[in-house]
Amino acid sequence: MLEAVERTHIREALIAAARRDGDIVGAALVGSAARGTEDRWSDIDLVLQLAENADEPAVVARWTRSRDDEFGVADTLDVTSREGVRYRVFLLDSSLQIDLSFWPRDLFRATEDGFQLVFGQANEPTSAEQPGSAQMIGMAWLYALHARSAIARGRTWQAVMMLDDLRDQIIALECLRYGVNPWHGREVDRLPAAVLETLADGRATSVSSAELERSRLALLRHYLAAVEHHDAERAVTLRRALDPSQRGAGGTTSC
Repeated sequence: MLEAVERTHIREALIAAARRDGDIVGAALVGSAARGTEDRWSDIDLVLQLAENADEPAVVARWTRSRDDEFGVADTLDVTSREGVRYRVFLLDSSLQIDLSFWPRDLFRATEDGFQLVFGQANEPTSAEQPGSAQMIGMAWLYALHARSAIARGRTWQAVMMLDDLRDQIIALECLRYGVNPWHGREVDRLPAAVLETLADGRATSVSSAELERSRLALLRHYLAAVEHHDAERAVTLRRALDPSQRGAGGTTSC
């Protein structure tokens, strides 16, 4: 793992390169460094503002070559935001992660807490759209059905995947309930101890059909309790369809 002084040196080198680049007119730190929560496991998050007539693909390609020459790049991954902004994620040979995002001039702004302008002029900040519970609730029952049929068919590893997906939706619902950030699990550990204990109880300890079924039922109970908090009326109908103790829960499904 990189030492803090090396991370600082690389971040300063990136900012200096941005200042020298005529296609870059602004830069800001985001993430843990901007929030003052950086530790030895933190990556580098730098937001770059493109000049009005900059050729984005060419700028990204040039920056990628330069980073490889400077630091050694093992691999890259592109992620595109809802606004259409490219985030190029670098994995250095040292295992340090660098996230560089390339924002059109008129979109360069704070979209979350922790935006530290380094140079340039940012547009008016916006707040990221908060996720709603409706989609999470729907995706969860879909995964629950797939888990049930996978277990019944003896497809244990499919069942494992579906139960993991079901758990992720439950976690997101609980994070929404308690006002913590579920993105990449950033604040999941801040959920109440009782919630975390229930989640732990829902984890299967093996891939046997009996243990997977136990896990499914435990997660289903947790899910229905979470839905009741967000939408009590919807919880009633979902319980009728999904709870094995309720009439009609034994019906078949095709997945």
